[in-house]
Amino acid sequence: MDKPAEMFDRTFEWAELTRFAALPGPQAMLGVVSGRRRQGKTFLLDAVTRAGGGFMFTATETTEADALRQFGEALARYRGQATPFRFAHWDEAVTELMRLADRGPTTAVIDEFPFLAKASPALPSVIQRALDPAAQHTNTPVRLLLCGSALSFMGKLLAGNAPLRGRAGLELVVPTLDYRLAAEFWEISDPRTALMTNAIVGGTPAYRREFTQGDTPRGPDDFDDWVARAVLNPARPLFREARYLLAEEPELHDVALYHSVLAAIAAGNASRGGIADYLGRKSTDLAHPLSVLQDVGMITHETDAFRRNRSAYRIAEPLVTFYHAVMRPAWGDLERPGRAAAVWTRAQSTFRSKVIGPHFEQVCREWSRWYAAPETHGGQISRVAGGTVNDPMVRATHEVDAAVYGDTGDGRETLLAIGEAKWNDVMGTGHLERLRHVRGLLAKGGTATDRTRLQCFSGAGFTDDLHRLADKDPTIQLIGIDRLYRGT
Repeated sequence: MDKPAEMFDRTFEWAELTRFAALPGPQAMLGVVSGRRRQGKTFLLDAVTRAGGGFMFTATETTEADALRQFGEALARYRGQATPFRFAHWDEAVTELMRLADRGPTTAVIDEFPFLAKASPALPSVIQRALDPAAQHTNTPVRLLLCGSALSFMGKLLAGNAPLRGRAGLELVVPTLDYRLAAEFWEISDPRTALMTNAIVGGTPAYRREFTQGDTPRGPDDFDDWVARAVLNPARPLFREARYLLAEEPELHDVALYHSVLAAIAAGNASRGGIADYLGRKSTDLAHPLSVLQDVGMITHETDAFRRNRSAYRIAEPLVTFYHAVMRPAWGDLERPGRAAAVWTRAQSTFRSKVIGPHFEQVCREWSRWYAAPETHGGQISRVAGGTVNDPMVRATHEVDAAVYGDTGDGRETLLAIGEAKWNDVMGTGHLERLRHVRGLLAKGGTATDRTRLQCFSGAGFTDDLHRLADKDPTIQLIGIDRLYRGT
């Protein structure tokens, strides 16, 4: 099947779905597709079913009886029957579904599967039974795809002792677009504008199409106006999206608590203790909400590059960070039309320190891990992380925005490079000396050597003095925003 011309990227996902849809053999097969909301999963699956003449049913949040009625009507329409199927329970419905492919392998999609399983908890077991060897004698080659955005539920569908464990021939996660693909998708050619836009809307495709109707920043001079008219405008869908993201997650029962935790992280509190202090709670009280937020893909939990017993929480969705840092504190003003531009003017320093600064650091880590050539770091890359380094002489710690590790080939790691990222600062020799000092501290502990490269990432450029030093010393690397988007 040829990928539709209107589908941006998703080459890998399309290839895996079409491969699964065309798998030979007389038996029914199961696949699972998941991913955060607004990533285009339904668009992908609809295209696959259309291309192959398959069946697609999108569930709604309703009762079991109503879901069975809707499913029976949809299946009858697909079969060309005037009379809907009347299913008393899901055993009957799934049995009929497994008879669908009487002309060869046929795709059958159940989208928003968690809605059905919520109303009918036994449904995964019913599907398991339909895929058992005994049932396969009466099945046709249906290629059944279950899809859902509830990451916690979808993750457990095939885990541990779950009924469908070991049954799936496809486990596909549809990711958000990374920062380079997002710039291409938004058709933003200026790297600085692209990164500022990405710091707000991330790589979620729907935010350009459905939520802004194609309204994109035309360049650096239009960015502030775009924020006011497309993001902070109470009449636009993007305005309330961050609130709805939490409300749509079935695992998040105490939404106010989860918003508070996210607000604490957006304010710069990355450790559990820091989040607890911000909220005035005990650290132990936050174990569950942090775990749930991580399970639903709202936050990530990253181990410190230098200390395994230390970690940091980060918000995975840029729009949520922007909402808590910029919008939530001024929500009363923003709900009144005409206040967006004034609020945005007041929020500039917050945006730089709490939104674009941390996001730039994350993009630098992504570039180091996925786009930088091995020659840039001086070896094959195994992992990239941020970290903190103790300085006992002055009783302080130093932040390292990007620590790049490589594999020595004998199971050990070596520190290839350490980097500092500054979004709005022209970096100079002072930044380089700080990195040298940190490398010296790490060398004393046996982590770094004089071959460990020093990398300066800047969104604003570098001084002439720093350029001259880098020209003479190959261990000093200057990485500007153009290189982040176009170079290795």
